[in-house]
Amino acid sequence: MRQPVSTRVGLLAGAAGASAVLLGAFGAHALRGVLDEHAGDLWRTAVNYHAWHALALVLAIGLGRGRSGRFAMAAFALGIVLFSGSLYALALGAPRWTGIITPFGGVAFISGWIALGLSLRTREE
Repeated sequence: MRQPVSTRVGLLAGAAGASAVLLGAFGAHALRGVLDEHAGDLWRTAVNYHAWHALALVLAIGLGRGRSGRFAMAAFALGIVLFSGSLYALALGAPRWTGIITPFGGVAFISGWIALGLSLRTREE
């Protein structure tokens, strides 16, 4: 039996939040002394945006409506993967060209916030 879309998105939001906490703890403990200052800053930035946008996913699930709300959810999830994922990879020594991916994640985050705002607008009747 297929799960309703809201259940799947809820599971995605929960996984996004849990993975932000796990990756934050991993960076703070397992990677302490392994990452140089620049890589540590990248890791912290990735965790910060990851965690905030996991919360944004929850907000979009609870408040987002219609196509704009669904777009916001997808954009936040994509942004976590592209933005935070590329920063995690860079912190761990991925090739510099991996940084090309990061702005696409930023655009996804921005698009998600705009879409969420559009989904919350009230219609005058």
